[in-house]
Amino acid sequence: MANSKRTLFLKRRMRVRNKLRAVNAGRMRLSIHRSNKNISVQLIDDVNGVTLAAASSLEKDLGVVGKNNIDAAKVVGAAIAERAKKAGVSSAYFDRGGFLFHGKVKALADAAREAGLQI
Repeated sequence: MANSKRTLFLKRRMRVRNKLRAVNAGRMRLSIHRSNKNISVQLIDDVNGVTLAAASSLEKDLGVVGKNNIDAAKVVGAAIAERAKKAGVSSAYFDRGGFLFHGKVKALADAAREAGLQI
């Protein structure tokens, strides 16, 4: 019996997350979620179980409400880098989850790097 797309996605997400946890102990995690209509990202402190900063294309302040394209990902990436600096975080590791690192996911990561966040 073939695995469903969702099952394969969940396996890939856990594989990526477990490898990153082993290498980046003690650093903050920049976790991304991409849906068909929006893109969002969170800066998470796994030791304390707290979200330090978040950004999403659903926020009206960013001006990309309801969009899920590369331009929206760049805006969200720059916003999370700015909010991470305000929270006192200069470096984090990038948790792409089960999403492939190309297109919108890559654009968000590159924009966060350009804005000064080390990932």
